[in-house]
Amino acid sequence: MSSHRNFMSLRDEAASSSSSSRSPNEPPRPPTFRDETDERDDVGLDLDFDHDVLVDDPLDGHIGDAQTPISFKRKQKQSVFSQPGRLLSALTGNRFGSRSPVSGHSSTGTATPTMLHTLDSDRSDHRDSYTETEALVSGNGPKDGVPLDWYAEGPGRRVAYEDLTAIDWIFEYTKERQRLRVLYSSATGLIGHLQQLADASQVWIVLVLTGLAVGTIAASIDVVSNWLGDLKTGYCSSGADGGAFYLDKQFCCLGYDQGAKCSDWKPWAAALGIGSAAGKWFIEYFFFLLYSMTFALAAAFLVKEYAIYAKHSGLPEIKTVLGGFVIRRFLGGWTLVTKSLGLCLAVASGMWLGHEGPLVHVACCCANVFIKLFPIINNNEARKRAVLSAAASSGISVAFGSPIGGVLFSLEQLSYYFPDKTMWQSFVCAMTAAGALQALDPFRSGKLVLYQVKFSTGWHGFEIIPFALLGILGGIYGGLFIKANMRVAQWKKSTSWLPGPLTQVAIVAFFTALINYPNFYMRAQTPELVSSLFTDCKLVLDDPFALCKTGAASASTIILLIFASILGFFLASVTFGLQIPAGIILPSMAIGALFGRAVGIIMEIWQRNHPQFFAFSTCDPDVPCVTPGVYAIIGAAATLAGVTRLTVSIVVIMFELTGALTYVLPIMIAVMLSKWVGDAFSRRGIYESWIHFNGYPFLDSGDEGGGAQHVPDITAGQIMTGIEDLVVLTATGHTIASLRSVLDSCAYRGFPVVNDPRDAVLLGYISRSELAYNLAACKLPPETEAFFSHQPLADPRSTLDLRPWMDQTPLTLPSRSSLHLAVSYFQKLGVRYVLFSDRGVLQGLLTKKDCWYVLNGAEETRRTTGTTATDDGGRPAGAADAVAAAGDEADDLLGGAGAGARGARTLRPESPSDDRASGIL
Repeated sequence: MSSHRNFMSLRDEAASSSSSSRSPNEPPRPPTFRDETDERDDVGLDLDFDHDVLVDDPLDGHIGDAQTPISFKRKQKQSVFSQPGRLLSALTGNRFGSRSPVSGHSSTGTATPTMLHTLDSDRSDHRDSYTETEALVSGNGPKDGVPLDWYAEGPGRRVAYEDLTAIDWIFEYTKERQRLRVLYSSATGLIGHLQQLADASQVWIVLVLTGLAVGTIAASIDVVSNWLGDLKTGYCSSGADGGAFYLDKQFCCLGYDQGAKCSDWKPWAAALGIGSAAGKWFIEYFFFLLYSMTFALAAAFLVKEYAIYAKHSGLPEIKTVLGGFVIRRFLGGWTLVTKSLGLCLAVASGMWLGHEGPLVHVACCCANVFIKLFPIINNNEARKRAVLSAAASSGISVAFGSPIGGVLFSLEQLSYYFPDKTMWQSFVCAMTAAGALQALDPFRSGKLVLYQVKFSTGWHGFEIIPFALLGILGGIYGGLFIKANMRVAQWKKSTSWLPGPLTQVAIVAFFTALINYPNFYMRAQTPELVSSLFTDCKLVLDDPFALCKTGAASASTIILLIFASILGFFLASVTFGLQIPAGIILPSMAIGALFGRAVGIIMEIWQRNHPQFFAFSTCDPDVPCVTPGVYAIIGAAATLAGVTRLTVSIVVIMFELTGALTYVLPIMIAVMLSKWVGDAFSRRGIYESWIHFNGYPFLDSGDEGGGAQHVPDITAGQIMTGIEDLVVLTATGHTIASLRSVLDSCAYRGFPVVNDPRDAVLLGYISRSELAYNLAACKLPPETEAFFSHQPLADPRSTLDLRPWMDQTPLTLPSRSSLHLAVSYFQKLGVRYVLFSDRGVLQGLLTKKDCWYVLNGAEETRRTTGTTATDDGGRPAGAADAVAAAGDEADDLLGGAGAGARGARTLRPESPSDDRASGIL
């Protein structure tokens, strides 16, 4: 009797080795005795039967009545004027007297595979059963529209990717190439060229719309956050100068060189009629605390109730998504609205955070919303990520007023795959966003950002030493900040008695406002503070921060600047990671600018008091030799490089902020030293550290093994999951009910397919999603036989052929291959899994999550459930449990599937999967 075990383990010996296609209820046939003549006759019958079965081979060249062999050469196009009557057909795209090509698309717009040879009616009816639910399938034809039978296909059909899984880059790019091949081969004449133009213009339409939207949103965030931030100290009254309540302090006092002379701006103490100095200070302190906590709590409430993915900066998640990971709702419409409103409130609260990094998330959300208008882009995950990579540059473009810096930031920090075409698209999107922001001019000063400055003076040779010192200090700051921020995040995750996220935000906002108000450098909004620190004293008419004091009075300024930078370090370490929209770029720049300005003032005092010192011999008399604002800019660049570990993009951003090519060399020196010192602490920047902390399976395509992800010098067979620990499906011997029991008994996301348990010859790999989809959509009784190999006698009406949904050409390597080669497959090709076979015999499996665990040194403690091997797939406890196995790369990522032999796993509090049931669109 045939065995109908639903899955098998090679430790089960040969009990489940039968692969017969007979019915289980069929009685055993009695033995027969034949002589040599009968055997010879049977041989002849077998040959005739094989000829009948294989007569309709799609590759034998007999297509219909045509006897010409299949040719894979591209046909030469004839000239439009070569034959009479071809001119009109060239314009319309139709060829008179010729049949239309076989269409590979159904009436609903989904591609359905076509056949090279004529099928019998039974098989056609069986194939038509798939089209009832194909509208739910993403890319159901591996070569959409190409007249090839799916029996000859390799990758198989696919369903839409599940949440928290990785995409198959090779499959997506192959699907796009096949679509373009069909488009360019079928589009003829003027209409055909217009179709090609319309297809190519979709990406540019998305990017231009994204640039316009990002520029508009950035201008709105600047205006609203400035007004709310100034509301903490007072309001604009309706006076003789035309003031209004909706105006911030800058526009309320427009035309006054000194803000103290502005009569329309009313501090809260003056509005309440309090005249004593102590009363004024107390009332204004109270309103500062009240509004700071209100704005912070409002932003946290929006994130918690409407879009949990709007928290943090979003850059670690964007980097992971662009690397091929699927995080649903992360780029949705609700996330866009919540992030934009939350940024206005969070920045206005005065907490040590910025909106520059989150603007990249906003830009990607805008692009994703516009992508949904074009199904051709939306249905291809690889192409969608190329558009998102280009759109990300517009966020940095409007954040710093630096279009070129935005392109380089996307290239250097975010993008996983960045060809020349994507760079050109990034340039257009960044330019459009900057142009929209310039046209709106939110500051009415012609500047794209508030802290955009201009320097006309140069620098001297002796200043290289303090510039290098600032670079070293920036690297030390970056290394210490990452360690402190990760310690805080780890402490919050491991401490159970901490209050909820809203309470945490309220506590941090309260203490931040309590500390900020007494120090007037910290009391100001961060963009306003950075703008004042960057400004040259020669161009200052109003000095609200007393940065241009001279003589002994500058000593207190130096102390306050250093004290503010130290406090800002600790406050930013606690703030970054709260459940609130928050970036770390602007706070890092502010901290660097604070101690950079302090160093500049010290150098200025030294040069002024000792002009005869040999180092100052190059200074001209009666001309300021040292510009403290330059030191602030270099300090900001150094701290930003120390935190993010970026180099080229930071130099270009600072150059575009200052507009002075003269200072490129000092900035490069400071950035280089900052990165070297920061790498001495850790090879990971702040965003890579958060990726590692959240457990996202991101493998850096640019890391050759010597960076943060060190590849051990071992063979892949030493870390792969061996065949004895895998859940493997045989080619035959299954029913729909038995396969459903396999899915119910384990949480693995894929299964290798072998011919039988004894030989274990690898036939392919089927994902859990495709298998579950077919079992749910087939509408056949549970006892229906299912198989993964060619069965010539199987009735297509009463059996389930799963070959179209099986990857029959998975990437394989010998088990003795080096781990470095296997990791290169995952990094460069973007595959989800690699199977290992020796001479065709399955040896094991390695997934993307396996490599992530090995490269990042993650130590996972897994508990066995005590069930039998038949119940959970037979994964024993041991060394192999240190890595993910027997499924796709994200089977238990972020606690998504922690049951079965993989062991229970505690859900990470900081992971997005905690909020799956939050109703986010």
